[in-house]
Amino acid sequence: MNYLFDLHTHTLASGHAYGSFTDNIAAARKRGLWGLGVSEHSSSMPGAPQPIFFTNFKVIPDIIDGLHVFTGMELNIIDYDGRVDMEERILQKVDYIIASLHKDCIQSGSVEENTSALIEAMKNPYVKILGHPDDDRFPVDYERLVEAASHEHIAMEINNSSASPRNGRTGAEKNIPVLLKYCQQYQVPVIAGSDAHIWLDVGDLQRSDAFLKDACFPESLVLNATKEGLLYVLNDTPRRKRLAASLSE
Repeated sequence: MNYLFDLHTHTLASGHAYGSFTDNIAAARKRGLWGLGVSEHSSSMPGAPQPIFFTNFKVIPDIIDGLHVFTGMELNIIDYDGRVDMEERILQKVDYIIASLHKDCIQSGSVEENTSALIEAMKNPYVKILGHPDDDRFPVDYERLVEAASHEHIAMEINNSSASPRNGRTGAEKNIPVLLKYCQQYQVPVIAGSDAHIWLDVGDLQRSDAFLKDACFPESLVLNATKEGLLYVLNDTPRRKRLAASLSE
């Protein structure tokens, strides 16, 4: 499958990634991507940038060196009621939001608690992507999760990094196929994301692609497969309006 964009990437600004924004842009162009998203961690992650970092995204051009650039954030879910660690006034200023569970920001609970945390976070109107819901450290009820995503119009991320032996998450090899089974059953779209924390990994979606191929997952439900797929996950910002207008020309 040809993946046109990668929205889950990090730079030095996240506090535990390696490489600059310009490094990631160069890597994305080398991979032949059409689009790149920058999604730094929000405030409760140790080392994460201050809110002012996200409010100044307005200085970033839509296109840099021929690459379409989108500005996002990886929100941290901080309790089992699905609360997140950033104010609405900041969320309004970014193009897209990934919401995730991280060990540095919340302790894992029971299957019921973890599932409820994700489902309640998906009800936030700015959240459009659920990040790496594949980690045995946060066990969840996948059918309940995906069914809820179908009602909230949320995309499930197929995280390329989760299955890497260098990653701290566990269980992706068995959990992602289950996730994909229910996504196909409930017709929930997915988005492949590199979760790159170094420029070398930007646009590397080989593991994600292998999971999708093994599941015979329909390309029509893979958002990265078309430029129009971006419209599913972009918030109602001026950037989304400009993109929608350009794609309709």
